[in-house]
Amino acid sequence: MRILLVEDEEDLGLAIKQVLVSEKYVVDWVSDGLQAWYYLDNQWTDYSVAIIDWLLPKLSGLELCKRLRLHKNPLPVLMLTALDRPENRVTGLDAGADDYLVKPFVMAELLARLRALQRRSPQFQPQNLTVGKFTLDYANNALVISLAPSSQTIPLTVKEFQIFAYLMQHPNCIISGSKIRRQLWDLAAEPMSNVVAAQMRLLRRKLASYGCDCPIETIRGQGYRFNTSRVC
Repeated sequence: MRILLVEDEEDLGLAIKQVLVSEKYVVDWVSDGLQAWYYLDNQWTDYSVAIIDWLLPKLSGLELCKRLRLHKNPLPVLMLTALDRPENRVTGLDAGADDYLVKPFVMAELLARLRALQRRSPQFQPQNLTVGKFTLDYANNALVISLAPSSQTIPLTVKEFQIFAYLMQHPNCIISGSKIRRQLWDLAAEPMSNVVAAQMRLLRRKLASYGCDCPIETIRGQGYRFNTSRVC
């Protein structure tokens, strides 16, 4: 899941991003409404949810929500604000927010509200994503390969897990390295152009250490493909 976080309070923005990254989200964090709109309007990536503060410089969170809905963008929005009067909640929801969280809040509630938004989104993925013989175990951060009469479980890093999740959502489809990089790496981090190839080499080396053939193929000059016919 990729999230756009729009929060101008540096300490809070950093805290939210750290929690989301620890939960295996990919996060783009911006600090004003115009920059957020630039990210959304250019459609570099497919965001699952936006977390937007109400009081932002340059373009308020309220106006950003209105602009999203005016452009028929259905992106789920969780609005953050210190404004807790009932009329403020009504205004935020009428502007296009899907949910509303009043500051200060605990991170557990933020995560719970995100899960609720995802359940209402067509992009929501179950806690165990299965394609053919391969299952991603979200609870244990692992890839499970079913081979009768037993199975092989391979622990994954957060980035390895994100790569598998993204490619397993598009089984047997060729996806370019640049698209994977844009989708799974923080845009502000400006990763090296070969970061995907380097990560794939490490991933194949890990699976080989478990005696398994990596199901992600390199299609020369085109990109990468999750091949459901691959087995250990």
